[in-house]
Amino acid sequence: MRIAVVYESMFGNTKTIGDAIADGMRGTGDVVVGTVDDLPPDEVWDADLIVAGGPTQNRGMAKPDAHRSLAEKRSLDKYGTILPGRESLAGWLERLPNGSAATATFDTRLDKPVWLTGSAAKEIASRLSSKGYDVVAAESFLVRGTGGPLSDGQRERAVAWGRELAANVEKTVPPQRRTRIASVPQGGRTDG
Repeated sequence: MRIAVVYESMFGNTKTIGDAIADGMRGTGDVVVGTVDDLPPDEVWDADLIVAGGPTQNRGMAKPDAHRSLAEKRSLDKYGTILPGRESLAGWLERLPNGSAATATFDTRLDKPVWLTGSAAKEIASRLSSKGYDVVAAESFLVRGTGGPLSDGQRERAVAWGRELAANVEKTVPPQRRTRIASVPQGGRTDG
C-alpha cells in the first residue's frame, strides 16, 4: 500500500505529529512523509492513502502567508524559530489534482474544547472531499500553548492513530493497487 503523510508546521508540533503518524504506519506499506514543500501534490495524489495535516489557527487552516507573517512577529520569538516554509497547506490542497484515494486529516490545536478552538482537520477534510477524495478519518492532537509543547501523550496517540488508520484502509485497498512507491519525491523521505 502506498501512503503519503504531508503536513504544514510552524513551531514543530505538527511536524512531530505527522512523523509519529508515519511511524505508526510502518509495516503496512511504503510511507512517504514530509512537508508541503517536500511532497508536491502531483506526486502523491494517487497514493492509496493520503494523510494531510496542519496547525489550527483562527479556528481553521493557517493562512497562505502564515510562515512569513509569524516569523515577522517578534512577540512569538519566545516560542522558538518558526520552521521554514514557502508553501502552505491551503495552496498545496488547491494544487492537488482531483482524485479518489482514501484520505485522513489531522491538526494540532490548543488543548481546549473544539467549539472554542475550531479545527483545521475539518477544513482540510472539506477541501479534500470537494476534490473527490474519500475522507475516512479526522483527528486533532493537542498543544498546551501557541508554540507548544504538545500535551502529554499526544505523540504516542498519533502513532496509535496512524497504525489503526493504515490497518483499516489496507482492508479496503484492492490487491492490484498494493504497489511499492517507485521513487521518493525530492526532499521527502520514505519510512517503511
